[in-house]
Amino acid sequence: MKNISLVAALALALLPAVPAASRDKAPPTINRDRVLAEETLLAGPGLRGRGSATADEAIAAGYVASLFRDCGLRRAPGMESYLQTAPLTRRAIAGPPVLTVDGKLVAGVNLLLTGGGAAGGKAVIVTRPDGDIPAADVIVYTGPADDLMAFARKLRGKGIKLLLTAESDASRKFLAMIGGKPSLPTTIEGTPSRRPPMTIATIPADALAGIAAGAEISIHVPIETTKATTTNAIGYLPGTDPKAGVILLSAHLDHLGVRPDGIVMPGANDDASGTVAVIELARAFAAMGRQKRGILFVAYGSEEIGGLGSTWFGEHPPVPLSELVANIEFEMIGAQDPKLPKGSLMMTGSERSNLFDMMKSRGALIAADPYPDQHFFERSDNYSLALKGIVAHTFSGWAVVPTYHQPTDTVENLDIDYMTNAIRSLVAPVSLLASGGFKPEWKAEGRPKP
Repeated sequence: MKNISLVAALALALLPAVPAASRDKAPPTINRDRVLAEETLLAGPGLRGRGSATADEAIAAGYVASLFRDCGLRRAPGMESYLQTAPLTRRAIAGPPVLTVDGKLVAGVNLLLTGGGAAGGKAVIVTRPDGDIPAADVIVYTGPADDLMAFARKLRGKGIKLLLTAESDASRKFLAMIGGKPSLPTTIEGTPSRRPPMTIATIPADALAGIAAGAEISIHVPIETTKATTTNAIGYLPGTDPKAGVILLSAHLDHLGVRPDGIVMPGANDDASGTVAVIELARAFAAMGRQKRGILFVAYGSEEIGGLGSTWFGEHPPVPLSELVANIEFEMIGAQDPKLPKGSLMMTGSERSNLFDMMKSRGALIAADPYPDQHFFERSDNYSLALKGIVAHTFSGWAVVPTYHQPTDTVENLDIDYMTNAIRSLVAPVSLLASGGFKPEWKAEGRPKP
């Protein structure tokens, strides 16, 4: 980690000078200039979009870890450093996919998602995305192109091996949003993929139109594997009462990195903004001193390729999961959603626990999720811990912001004042959590089931 530490030290030199944090119990100020500086570094050209499980991600984690250390946080129990690494197996396409329909080769195949290998069966034609899911190995989708990915989400866990549709502007846009290359499962070494082994492929519209129901379709995608490492940054503020439990404040620090065409995906909002919230709250609570409950501050790696950093953390926690009383995840808090009250963040799954009402009553600028149909509660790093019984929610800004997974997700397109005020509003309610004066609990039927 020598090189990572050197880069992190150089990065610290770029931050503006601010007054040293007081070690008394006075509530600290969340500093706007510091928020902007941290954003500018994390989403700047030097870190090249912090690609999941890359050296750039590791350097970003080293930078965050150095800030945890320098503000006075300790290493988490049992850890020898502020960094936690996980071994991964990365998959890549080793050659062009081969698709046949009734034994005849089809040209112009493009992949959006695949687990690799062979798949096939008799074609079942689906013309609309809102009907029942047929029992089939292969679905040929001829419905509206803009509904393709929503339809694909409905197929998860249904045993579908191949989803085939026409290439469109929507499919090309989706490919650009995931980094310009097909999504393949990266897994923690020695474990199977959590993603169902479904391949999503497109072919020219005229070729799709020629496929009849019952046609025999097969696809083969050659795959090669390599080893990789993802890195979490973890800081710890011990509590004064070991029996009171621990709070977890978290975000993911990775993004899409560099696309195959050389374009950098900065990820200023997704999720440098959430990482900055964790950094600033770490600095604030370190300045206030120890609370009754301990607080873990974590910046995960490899969220973009399947929540792998948070999964590893959940499987190798520095404190027993039974001690975690709540998790607040920060995701894309750098832009105001027009559907939310002015200045507010949305809290996913707000109806599931008693945490929302407490946080709001203590001044948190939060509101209920205006997009329940998008299931954002299940689509962030909080969910893996919620499945383990921990009251875990995500705070987010504009979840469907136009810059999402675009090269335009830059610092210039953030609302730094909104972001700063939102973080500032969380200090008091998190203080109540940390003091032990409130017990987070699931409401009836609120806890998600594995």
